[in-house]
Amino acid sequence: MSKYLVTGGAGYVGSVVAAHLLEAGHQVVVLDDLSTGFLEGVPAGAEFVRGRIQEADQVLDGSFDAVLHFAASSQVGESVADPEKYWRNNVAGSLELISAMRKAGVRKLVFSSTAATYGEPESSPIAETARTSPTNAYGATKLAVDHLITSEAIAHGLAAVSLRYFNVAGAYGAHGERHDPESHLIPLVFQAALGQRPHISVFGDDYPTPDGTCIRDYIHVADLAEAHLLALDAAEPGEHLICNLGNGSGFSVREVIESVKRVTGREIPVVTAERRPGDPAVLVASAERARQALGWVPKRPELDAIVADAWAFTLDKFDKSTGKSTTSTDSSTKSTSN
Repeated sequence: MSKYLVTGGAGYVGSVVAAHLLEAGHQVVVLDDLSTGFLEGVPAGAEFVRGRIQEADQVLDGSFDAVLHFAASSQVGESVADPEKYWRNNVAGSLELISAMRKAGVRKLVFSSTAATYGEPESSPIAETARTSPTNAYGATKLAVDHLITSEAIAHGLAAVSLRYFNVAGAYGAHGERHDPESHLIPLVFQAALGQRPHISVFGDDYPTPDGTCIRDYIHVADLAEAHLLALDAAEPGEHLICNLGNGSGFSVREVIESVKRVTGREIPVVTAERRPGDPAVLVASAERARQALGWVPKRPELDAIVADAWAFTLDKFDKSTGKSTTSTDSSTKSTSN
C-alpha cells in the first residue's frame, strides 16, 4: 500500500482519481480549499485536509510516496479577465507545492495539465510534439507549470508525468461534473433538458466539418483516472513525461446534443448563434504516447456511455437539490490552521 497526497481532490477529476486510488488499496490524503470543490465529493476513506496548496508543507512528510496535483483555477474566460489570479494560484501555488515536496523528500508527481497548452492547433490530431501557443492565461499557466516540472526533474531528480486532458466528461458513481458557472457542453445540454435554461446555443454551423459544428475529443473521467494510476508506475527519476489523454476521435456539437436526446429521452431546444472567436473547427488528441509509455487504452470510448453516466449523476444531484434526498460523506477531516 502506498500513500498519496491528492491536491484538489474535492473537485471533479481529483475526486474520481482519489476514489480509484482507494479502490486500489492505497492511503489517500486530500488537500483542497473547497473554493470550487465539494466536501461531499471527497471519497469515503480518504483523509481530508482543508487548505491551499501553498500550505502543503504542513501536510507533506516522508510517509508520502507521491503527489497527484489537480488543484488549480480552470475557467478559461475568467483567466482572460483576471490573469493575476491564475498566475498566483496555478504557477506560484505549484512552485510552493514542489518546494514542499523537495523538502519532505517526496520525489514523484503526476500533474493535471490541459490541451489548452497547445492553443489553436496547426493540424489534428494533436501530438505532444505540436507547437505550444496558449491563447489564454489558463493554458499559459499550465504550460508554465510543465516547464517548472521539467526544471525540477533535471535539477533535483523529480519523477514526473504531466497528463494533458482534452474534453473530460462522464461520471464515476457519486463523483461527477458540477461547475459554477458551468461552461462545458454536456452539462449545459443537460440544463436545457431539465428546463434550467431555455435552450442550448450552437456557436456556428458553418465549420468545415461533416455537420458544420465544431468537433471535440471527449474522454470518460474514469478512463482519465486510470491513466493517473498508470502514470504513477511510469514516472522515472529525473524525467518529465508529457502525455495527451483523449479518445483519438471526436464528436461534433450536434452529435453531443443528439446523444443527450437519446440518453435522456427529452427534447433539447437548440438555437444557432454566431461563431465564437478563436474556436478551432477540430480539436482531437493523438494519445499514442500514453498508449506506448503508460500502457493506457480508453475502455469507455462510446459517446452515449459517457453521456449516460453523466446524466445519472446529474439526475441524482437534481433530485437532491429539490429536497428529495440528502448527501453526506464519511471522510475524516482536519484543517491546516487552528
